[in-house]
Amino acid sequence: MKKIFIDGSAGTTGLRIHERLSSREEFELLTLPEELRKDARAREEIINESDVTFLCLPDQAAIEAVAMVKNPDTVIIDTSTAHRTSPEFAYGFPELDESFEEKLKTSHRIAVPGCHAGGFIALVYPLVKAGIVNKDENLFCHSVTGYSGGGKKMIAEYEDGGRDTLLSAPRQYALGQTHKHLKEMKAISDINSFPIFTPVVSDFYSGMTVTVPLFKSQIKGTAQDIKSVYKNLYNTSIVFYEEEASQDGFVSGLSMSGKDSMKISVAGNDERILLIAQYDNLGKGASGAAVECLNISLGLDRTLGLEL
Repeated sequence: MKKIFIDGSAGTTGLRIHERLSSREEFELLTLPEELRKDARAREEIINESDVTFLCLPDQAAIEAVAMVKNPDTVIIDTSTAHRTSPEFAYGFPELDESFEEKLKTSHRIAVPGCHAGGFIALVYPLVKAGIVNKDENLFCHSVTGYSGGGKKMIAEYEDGGRDTLLSAPRQYALGQTHKHLKEMKAISDINSFPIFTPVVSDFYSGMTVTVPLFKSQIKGTAQDIKSVYKNLYNTSIVFYEEEASQDGFVSGLSMSGKDSMKISVAGNDERILLIAQYDNLGKGASGAAVECLNISLGLDRTLGLEL
């Protein structure tokens, strides 16, 4: 029986990981008493006792937790931003290609993708690799997400009467173009500049739609070539290509809410192309991706514990 510790289990991601693992008989979930939850010595002991520790912490706390690891067999799965571009960490999106999957199988350090970043990378990385999009292209990314992505504070703002204020309408944020996912989006996609990124949070709990628009002049080939790349690459129950992105002409941020899968589509026409990823910011965008990484790391069926 594998021993699992969730450091930061009181947060949104930690709670959902705990829910997913608590009913699985192959795991023993290690916990600390409430009074020791932030005690450094107690945390270090339990991290090193575990076979796998999830870090659901702010970036600096995650860095400090990694420094506590003395047991060479302990696997760290970090859901923070801290290590997503670190060469010492496997990037937790195995569907991108075999190299990502193989590193996940062998690494003791795993970084779970960011919610917005995961969709952008799923759309852009395979096109750069195939030579359809040049890595020198300046790209744009638009993303709509449910408010749960903002954590407990934002959830409370929306659910404790905030809907009678400006929160009732979609709100664009990260206006300074310094969003913490930008570094990851650039590095993992293997592009040479940060995309212009316009995330929008809206009044629904969970779900996400990420769109990358392209002019014909920005690609080598056609929209059909892009579709062929996605069809060949994304053909599992977790990440899959679907010909039609819309529902009656609309794309809803709620379309994949409650799921741990991601739907990839292409819309528009040969002159103006829309690359679209639909998923749940709490699923493939967070805890679902973390559980998939756990399954792969332990040599289990990757879909165990996932809602697909």
